[in-house]
Amino acid sequence: MLAEPVKIAAVQMVSTPVVEENFANARRLVADAARQGARLVLLPEYWPIMGMKESDKVAHAERLDAGPIQACMAEMARENGVWLIGGTLPMAAAEADKVLNTTMVYNPQGEHVIRYDKIHLFSFTKGEESYDEARTIVHGTSVGAFDAPFGRVGLSVCYDLRFPELYRAMGDCALIVVPAAFTYTTGRAHWEILLRARAIENQCYVLAAAQGGIHPNGRRTWGHSMLVDPWGEVKAALPEGEGTVVGELDPAHLRRVRESLPALKHRKL
Repeated sequence: MLAEPVKIAAVQMVSTPVVEENFANARRLVADAARQGARLVLLPEYWPIMGMKESDKVAHAERLDAGPIQACMAEMARENGVWLIGGTLPMAAAEADKVLNTTMVYNPQGEHVIRYDKIHLFSFTKGEESYDEARTIVHGTSVGAFDAPFGRVGLSVCYDLRFPELYRAMGDCALIVVPAAFTYTTGRAHWEILLRARAIENQCYVLAAAQGGIHPNGRRTWGHSMLVDPWGEVKAALPEGEGTVVGELDPAHLRRVRESLPALKHRKL
Protein backbone atom coordinates (compact mmCIF):
# COMPACT_ATOMS: atom_id res chain seq x y z
CA MET A 1 0.00 0.00 0.00
CA LEU A 2 1.19 3.54 -0.76
CA ALA A 3 2.21 5.54 2.29
CA GLU A 4 0.89 8.89 1.08
CA PRO A 5 -2.79 9.92 0.89
CA VAL A 6 -4.44 9.36 -2.48
CA LYS A 7 -7.47 11.14 -3.89
CA ILE A 8 -10.48 9.03 -4.85
CA ALA A 9 -13.80 10.10 -6.33
CA ALA A 10 -17.42 9.04 -6.69
CA VAL A 11 -19.47 10.20 -9.67
CA GLN A 12 -23.15 10.96 -9.12
CA MET A 13 -25.49 10.84 -12.12
CA VAL A 14 -29.17 11.06 -13.02
CA SER A 15 -29.03 8.56 -15.87
CA THR A 16 -31.58 8.48 -18.69
CA PRO A 17 -32.84 5.85 -21.16
CA VAL A 18 -30.44 7.27 -23.81
CA VAL A 19 -27.12 5.43 -23.61
CA GLU A 20 -25.15 7.97 -25.69
CA GLU A 21 -26.35 10.78 -23.42
CA ASN A 22 -25.15 8.88 -20.37
CA PHE A 23 -21.81 8.21 -22.05
CA ALA A 24 -21.28 11.94 -22.60
CA ASN A 25 -22.21 12.81 -19.02
CA ALA A 26 -19.98 10.10 -17.56
CA ARG A 27 -17.02 11.17 -19.69
CA ARG A 28 -17.40 14.76 -18.50
CA LEU A 29 -17.73 13.81 -14.83
CA VAL A 30 -14.86 11.30 -14.81
CA ALA A 31 -12.62 13.88 -16.49
CA ASP A 32 -13.65 16.42 -13.85
CA ALA A 33 -12.71 14.00 -11.07
CA ALA A 34 -9.35 13.33 -12.72
CA ARG A 35 -8.68 17.08 -13.02
CA GLN A 36 -9.23 17.30 -9.26
CA GLY A 37 -6.49 14.73 -8.79
CA ALA A 38 -8.50 11.55 -8.30
CA ARG A 39 -6.58 8.34 -9.01
CA LEU A 40 -9.59 6.06 -8.58
CA VAL A 41 -13.06 6.97 -9.86
CA LEU A 42 -16.31 5.13 -9.14
CA LEU A 43 -19.40 5.33 -11.37
CA PRO A 44 -22.93 4.64 -10.05
CA GLU A 45 -25.09 1.58 -10.58
CA TYR A 46 -26.99 1.57 -13.90
CA TRP A 47 -24.90 4.50 -15.13
CA PRO A 48 -25.20 3.61 -18.86
CA ILE A 49 -29.00 3.22 -18.86
CA MET A 50 -32.02 3.82 -16.64
CA GLY A 51 -34.73 2.65 -19.01
CA MET A 52 -38.39 3.60 -19.15
CA LYS A 53 -39.12 0.04 -18.02
CA GLU A 54 -37.09 -2.65 -16.25
CA SER A 55 -36.62 -4.80 -19.34
CA ASP A 56 -35.04 -2.02 -21.44
CA LYS A 57 -31.56 -2.86 -20.17
CA VAL A 58 -31.76 -6.39 -21.61
CA ALA A 59 -31.44 -5.00 -25.14
CA HIS A 60 -28.11 -3.40 -24.16
CA ALA A 61 -26.56 -6.52 -22.59
CA GLU A 62 -22.92 -7.06 -23.55
CA ARG A 63 -20.55 -10.01 -23.66
CA LEU A 64 -17.34 -9.85 -21.65
CA ASP A 65 -14.78 -7.48 -23.21
CA ALA A 66 -17.08 -6.67 -26.12
CA GLY A 67 -19.55 -3.83 -26.56
CA PRO A 68 -19.79 -0.03 -26.50
CA ILE A 69 -20.34 0.31 -22.74
CA GLN A 70 -17.17 -1.58 -21.87
CA ALA A 71 -15.26 0.23 -24.62
CA CYS A 72 -16.39 3.57 -23.18
CA MET A 73 -15.20 2.62 -19.69
CA ALA A 74 -11.82 1.39 -20.93
CA GLU A 75 -11.36 4.67 -22.83
CA MET A 76 -12.29 6.78 -19.79
CA ALA A 77 -9.77 4.93 -17.63
CA ARG A 78 -7.00 5.21 -20.22
CA GLU A 79 -7.66 8.81 -21.27
CA ASN A 80 -7.77 10.04 -17.68
CA GLY A 81 -5.08 7.74 -16.27
CA VAL A 82 -7.32 6.49 -13.44
CA TRP A 83 -8.50 3.26 -11.91
CA LEU A 84 -12.12 3.20 -13.06
CA ILE A 85 -14.76 1.13 -11.29
CA GLY A 86 -17.60 1.14 -13.74
CA GLY A 87 -20.67 1.15 -11.55
CA THR A 88 -22.74 -1.52 -13.26
CA LEU A 89 -23.71 -2.45 -16.79
CA PRO A 90 -26.06 -5.15 -18.11
CA MET A 91 -24.01 -8.25 -18.93
CA ALA A 92 -25.40 -11.15 -20.92
CA ALA A 93 -26.74 -14.00 -18.77
CA ALA A 94 -27.55 -17.63 -19.52
CA GLU A 95 -31.25 -17.08 -18.78
CA ALA A 96 -33.35 -15.63 -21.59
CA ASP A 97 -34.53 -12.02 -21.17
CA LYS A 98 -32.31 -11.50 -18.13
CA VAL A 99 -28.91 -9.96 -17.45
CA LEU A 100 -26.21 -9.90 -14.81
CA ASN A 101 -25.75 -6.55 -13.08
CA THR A 102 -21.99 -6.31 -13.46
CA THR A 103 -19.22 -4.10 -12.13
CA MET A 104 -16.14 -3.87 -14.34
CA VAL A 105 -12.81 -2.53 -13.10
CA TYR A 106 -10.17 -0.98 -15.38
CA ASN A 107 -6.61 0.04 -14.58
CA PRO A 108 -5.08 3.36 -15.77
CA GLN A 109 -3.98 1.66 -18.99
CA GLY A 110 -7.61 0.85 -19.79
CA GLU A 111 -7.16 -2.87 -19.17
CA HIS A 112 -9.95 -4.94 -17.64
CA VAL A 113 -8.80 -6.17 -14.21
CA ILE A 114 -11.82 -7.87 -12.59
CA ARG A 115 -15.58 -8.16 -12.79
CA TYR A 116 -18.13 -8.56 -10.04
CA ASP A 117 -21.73 -9.64 -10.62
CA LYS A 118 -24.15 -8.23 -8.03
CA ILE A 119 -25.09 -11.01 -5.62
CA HIS A 120 -28.10 -9.65 -3.73
CA LEU A 121 -31.16 -8.63 -5.76
CA PHE A 122 -33.41 -5.88 -4.46
CA SER A 123 -37.15 -6.18 -3.97
CA PHE A 124 -39.35 -3.69 -2.15
CA THR A 125 -43.05 -2.93 -1.95
CA LYS A 126 -44.64 -0.03 -0.12
CA GLY A 127 -47.94 1.35 -1.33
CA GLU A 128 -47.65 2.27 -5.02
CA GLU A 129 -43.87 1.77 -4.99
CA SER A 130 -42.71 -1.70 -6.06
CA TYR A 131 -39.44 -3.19 -7.33
CA ASP A 132 -38.20 -6.71 -8.01
CA GLU A 133 -34.80 -6.96 -9.67
CA ALA A 134 -35.08 -10.74 -10.00
CA ARG A 135 -37.57 -10.23 -12.84
CA THR A 136 -34.75 -9.11 -15.14
CA ILE A 137 -31.49 -9.88 -13.30
CA VAL A 138 -29.65 -13.09 -12.43
CA HIS A 139 -27.67 -12.92 -9.19
CA GLY A 140 -23.92 -13.36 -9.09
CA THR A 141 -22.17 -15.98 -6.96
CA SER A 142 -18.59 -14.80 -6.32
CA VAL A 143 -17.13 -12.19 -3.96
CA GLY A 144 -15.10 -9.51 -5.74
CA ALA A 145 -11.96 -7.68 -4.60
CA PHE A 146 -8.71 -6.55 -6.20
CA ASP A 147 -5.35 -5.09 -5.22
CA ALA A 148 -4.54 -1.53 -6.24
CA PRO A 149 -1.43 0.53 -5.38
CA PHE A 150 -3.35 2.12 -2.49
CA GLY A 151 -4.58 -1.16 -1.00
CA ARG A 152 -7.17 -3.89 -1.42
CA VAL A 153 -10.52 -2.74 -2.84
CA GLY A 154 -13.74 -4.66 -2.14
CA LEU A 155 -16.58 -4.61 -4.67
CA SER A 156 -20.27 -4.43 -3.82
CA VAL A 157 -23.41 -3.00 -5.42
CA CYS A 158 -26.38 -1.20 -3.90
CA TYR A 159 -28.58 -3.79 -2.09
CA ASP A 160 -25.42 -5.74 -1.15
CA LEU A 161 -24.96 -3.01 1.46
CA ARG A 162 -27.52 -4.71 3.72
CA PHE A 163 -25.52 -7.95 3.98
CA PRO A 164 -22.46 -7.44 6.24
CA GLU A 165 -21.25 -11.01 5.77
CA LEU A 166 -20.36 -10.15 2.16
CA TYR A 167 -17.92 -7.49 3.33
CA ARG A 168 -16.23 -9.83 5.81
CA ALA A 169 -15.69 -12.27 2.93
CA MET A 170 -13.71 -9.64 0.99
CA GLY A 171 -10.79 -9.86 3.38
CA ASP A 172 -8.75 -6.96 4.74
CA CYS A 173 -9.69 -3.99 2.54
CA ALA A 174 -8.43 -0.42 2.61
CA LEU A 175 -11.45 0.63 0.55
CA ILE A 176 -14.91 -0.74 -0.15
CA VAL A 177 -16.94 0.68 -3.02
CA VAL A 178 -20.73 0.82 -3.32
CA PRO A 179 -22.16 1.95 -6.67
CA ALA A 180 -25.90 2.30 -6.15
CA ALA A 181 -29.31 3.47 -7.30
CA PHE A 182 -31.03 3.50 -3.91
CA THR A 183 -34.67 4.54 -4.04
CA TYR A 184 -35.58 7.81 -2.36
CA THR A 185 -37.65 5.95 0.24
CA THR A 186 -35.03 3.40 1.31
CA GLY A 187 -32.14 5.81 0.87
CA ARG A 188 -33.65 8.43 3.12
CA ALA A 189 -34.15 5.80 5.83
CA HIS A 190 -31.01 3.69 5.65
CA TRP A 191 -28.33 4.78 3.12
CA GLU A 192 -25.96 6.81 5.28
CA ILE A 193 -26.27 4.67 8.38
CA LEU A 194 -25.49 1.49 6.44
CA LEU A 195 -22.48 3.04 4.71
CA ARG A 196 -21.11 4.29 8.00
CA ALA A 197 -21.71 0.90 9.63
CA ARG A 198 -19.78 -0.93 6.91
CA ALA A 199 -16.88 1.52 7.32
CA ILE A 200 -16.84 1.22 11.11
CA GLU A 201 -17.08 -2.57 11.33
CA ASN A 202 -14.48 -3.16 8.61
CA GLN A 203 -12.27 -0.23 9.68
CA CYS A 204 -11.79 0.94 6.12
CA TYR A 205 -12.84 3.70 3.76
CA VAL A 206 -16.18 3.35 1.98
CA LEU A 207 -16.79 5.17 -1.30
CA ALA A 208 -20.38 5.26 -2.56
CA ALA A 209 -21.47 6.54 -5.98
CA ALA A 210 -25.22 6.95 -6.41
CA GLN A 211 -27.89 7.86 -8.86
CA GLY A 212 -29.37 11.05 -7.45
CA GLY A 213 -32.50 12.69 -8.79
CA ILE A 214 -35.71 12.29 -10.75
CA HIS A 215 -35.24 10.17 -13.86
CA PRO A 216 -37.25 10.31 -17.12
CA ASN A 217 -38.96 7.04 -16.12
CA GLY A 218 -40.39 8.79 -13.05
CA ARG A 219 -38.17 6.99 -10.55
CA ARG A 220 -36.54 9.14 -7.88
CA THR A 221 -33.18 8.00 -6.54
CA TRP A 222 -31.71 9.16 -3.26
CA GLY A 223 -28.25 10.35 -4.28
CA HIS A 224 -26.01 11.39 -1.38
CA SER A 225 -22.85 9.93 -2.90
CA MET A 226 -20.21 10.06 -0.21
CA LEU A 227 -16.83 9.09 1.17
CA VAL A 228 -16.78 7.66 4.70
CA ASP A 229 -13.55 7.17 6.64
CA PRO A 230 -12.61 4.16 8.85
CA TRP A 231 -13.92 5.93 11.97
CA GLY A 232 -17.34 6.29 10.33
CA GLU A 233 -17.08 10.01 9.59
CA VAL A 234 -18.54 11.35 6.35
CA LYS A 235 -15.67 13.22 4.69
CA ALA A 236 -17.48 14.44 1.56
CA ALA A 237 -21.00 14.12 0.15
CA LEU A 238 -23.29 15.36 -2.63
CA PRO A 239 -27.03 15.33 -1.84
CA GLU A 240 -28.65 15.38 -5.32
CA GLY A 241 -27.93 16.03 -8.98
CA GLU A 242 -24.91 15.37 -11.17
CA GLY A 243 -21.45 15.93 -9.79
CA THR A 244 -18.38 14.43 -8.18
CA VAL A 245 -17.41 13.69 -4.59
CA VAL A 246 -13.64 13.84 -4.11
CA GLY A 247 -11.71 13.02 -0.94
CA GLU A 248 -8.59 11.36 0.37
CA LEU A 249 -7.82 7.79 1.28
CA ASP A 250 -5.14 8.25 3.94
CA PRO A 251 -3.24 5.03 4.80
CA ALA A 252 -1.81 6.64 7.96
CA HIS A 253 -5.29 7.47 9.27
CA LEU A 254 -6.50 3.95 8.48
CA ARG A 255 -3.54 2.53 10.39
CA ARG A 256 -4.14 4.81 13.39
CA VAL A 257 -7.79 3.75 13.64
CA ARG A 258 -6.87 0.07 13.57
CA GLU A 259 -4.06 0.50 16.10
CA SER A 260 -6.15 2.49 18.58
CA LEU A 261 -9.12 0.11 18.37
CA PRO A 262 -7.85 -3.27 17.11
CA ALA A 263 -11.33 -4.74 16.61
CA LEU A 264 -10.35 -6.74 13.54
CA LYS A 265 -7.71 -8.55 15.59
CA HIS A 266 -10.28 -9.27 18.31
CA ARG A 267 -12.62 -11.24 16.03
CA LYS A 268 -13.50 -14.73 17.28
CA LEU A 269 -15.94 -15.85 14.56
